[in-house]
Amino acid sequence: MKLTQRYLTFTLFLICGFSYAQENTTTEVSNEVLRPIDSVGKVEALAQNTALDSIKIDSSLAKGPIALIDHPEVSEFDKKWLEAWKNNVIDSTLIINPQDTVGKIVIDSFSTEMLKERIAILDSQTPFNFQYNPSLEKIIKHYLKNRPQTLANLMGRAKYYFPIFEEYLAKYDIPMELKYLAIVESALIPNAKSRVGAKGLWQFMYGTGLEYDLKVSSYVDERSDPIKSTEAACRYLSKLYGIFNDWDLALAAYNSGPGNVNKAIRRSGGQKNYWNIRHYLPRETAGYLPAFYATYYIFEYADEHQLYPKNEMLHAFETDTILVKRQITFDQVNSILGTGTELLTFLNPQYKLEIIPVVKNRNYTLKLPKYLSGTFVSNENEIYAYAEIEDAKREKPLPKYFEASDRIRYRVRSGDYLGKIAKRYGVSVNSIKKWNGLKSNNLRVGQRLTIYPRHAIASAPKTTKPKSTVKKPTPKGEFETYVVKKGDSLWLISQKYPKVSVAQLKEWNNIWSTNNLKPGTTLKIY
Repeated sequence: MKLTQRYLTFTLFLICGFSYAQENTTTEVSNEVLRPIDSVGKVEALAQNTALDSIKIDSSLAKGPIALIDHPEVSEFDKKWLEAWKNNVIDSTLIINPQDTVGKIVIDSFSTEMLKERIAILDSQTPFNFQYNPSLEKIIKHYLKNRPQTLANLMGRAKYYFPIFEEYLAKYDIPMELKYLAIVESALIPNAKSRVGAKGLWQFMYGTGLEYDLKVSSYVDERSDPIKSTEAACRYLSKLYGIFNDWDLALAAYNSGPGNVNKAIRRSGGQKNYWNIRHYLPRETAGYLPAFYATYYIFEYADEHQLYPKNEMLHAFETDTILVKRQITFDQVNSILGTGTELLTFLNPQYKLEIIPVVKNRNYTLKLPKYLSGTFVSNENEIYAYAEIEDAKREKPLPKYFEASDRIRYRVRSGDYLGKIAKRYGVSVNSIKKWNGLKSNNLRVGQRLTIYPRHAIASAPKTTKPKSTVKKPTPKGEFETYVVKKGDSLWLISQKYPKVSVAQLKEWNNIWSTNNLKPGTTLKIY
């Protein structure tokens, strides 16, 4: 299979989800068409799109606190190497037009018969089951007409990300069309975060990310690392294809999980064609592949619709990575090289605090434009010395580095409740519910929970014979009363009062045998 390589993209996800909610349009598109796609991978960071559009790449070195030098001969080698790449890789038709404008979208003469013909052509050159349907036509026409500026801005960003995706898709022998999956998932925003906690270009949940070696720490979230997350996505997609032997079903499983796809196959009577089981899938998954197909279509026929990329930044081959030998901050790099924080964040989105740590058995890198990477290496000792001086001036030390532990399987015991378990492992109740698909706070003894603790748990003390309970005298002084409500626990009540512990509540109210409270009970709070 050989596809036209135009390095052009758009985000149906962004447009169908975030943009649709933000803007009113006059095009009539039924809720049946939009609502499933509107729920696909919503992210909290999409509004930050425009921040990247204003970044300007300046190849002149800033006059910072260090006199920077570079080796002239080696610098010349870099220029020749980059020029060779540009001549071989960049198609002249991909250069933004001089006016940097979006052409008029050709849609008035866009007939159903023409769309059917084009889809048939695309279907013949892809392993996906790409079929025409009226809903797909409405989606394509709606967004071609109403979102040309959004499409153009995202096409420019794809110039950077698509070569990265293609390298790993080729490595794992995965169809090149799957680069569009990141568009549907995240709108090509590496720090995109969904309402359920999935993050990154490929929207990995925390647990799934760990399974594919994407580490999360106080400083780094590798789900936002374009290279590491892309390789993880390729591994995951390869595994799903190995299960279903069908790329349509593999994509459906990527969105909703293999279990939901298997249930849809059973409910359809054993059919394995995506379009035949679509109505048995969760709503957002039913709209997931149409979003992917619409993305594929608009990419392939962008020229025919006069879509041009805008706000192009730089290409992946114009960057280089440096293994960091000492902890350094984005501010320090920017002070020395004059890069600008926006550019550093764009190239290094995995660093949550804009700090690159140095940790044993971890290789953390700094990605820079090629013309600056050589300068950094040539002045490495001086740069690290400057960083050390700057760190010494800090009034407040940097946060301590810690890694999120591997997941554990916790067995619910008598007297357990979600708040108690959450406090023990340093996580939130909502996180435990999301990790385990819990719709309520109810637990049963013996139930197994998956937990990703934020801190180590001390070993349990040795079991000793319980001592006879001796009631201590009630303290004297002022107090207020609290009436226990349904669903309350001692731990939840203690959170309402600063400096009040569960042990104090027990002592003040002579509660020794159980944590369960009856609604209506009056407690004294000293």
